[in-house]
Amino acid sequence: METNEISNTAIVAGTVKSTPVISHQIEGENFLDFEVEVERLSKTVDIIPVTVSERTENADGIKIGDSVVMHGQYRSHNKNINDKNRLILHFFAKDIEPAKEHEQLNEVKLVGYICKTPVYRKTPFEREICDVLLAVNRTTSYHKSDYIPCIFWGRNARFVSNLPVGTKLEVSGRIQSRNYIKTQDDGHVEEKTAYEVSCQNVAILENAFKKINEEKII
Repeated sequence: METNEISNTAIVAGTVKSTPVISHQIEGENFLDFEVEVERLSKTVDIIPVTVSERTENADGIKIGDSVVMHGQYRSHNKNINDKNRLILHFFAKDIEPAKEHEQLNEVKLVGYICKTPVYRKTPFEREICDVLLAVNRTTSYHKSDYIPCIFWGRNARFVSNLPVGTKLEVSGRIQSRNYIKTQDDGHVEEKTAYEVSCQNVAILENAFKKINEEKII
């Protein structure tokens, strides 16, 4: 990916739902984790985990109930939980400002590569869905990528379901949280939350299948 390419941008405005706590430290710099609540037009609420450096202006003093607007990126990292690696997703805020009361924004734009075979399925109500894992290169970190689960609907779901691994896409949509029930091997039932980008728009920037065929011809 070109170093000047904007591959990951997001803006979130909503209400602070949890008190910021120090999650980790890098070279003496503390990073805070908290959650922001953003309401959709349907009145469904997405709960978005946020990470911010304590050195970011206005990061100090954030409290539950504050209305904030933040620009940043949607990122991922692996975390070992109960001897299993889990993909953890969060909004990394590069700036924080007070927002108008009840202001709601949730927009994300990604440029990345399909890194696993898309999974196409239908809901019990015959709604078409396709899950895609997108590898998004970080322009500020050498050889570092974020792996972002993306979900497509309807004709977009059919469109991306046939794309091969390695296809470069530009997508835009919103950060989505979704609760689901998981039954463990011992029969224990646990409620979990999945995070993903619900994509409204998608465009192919580089067709992997075409590239492979061109390489064979050459």
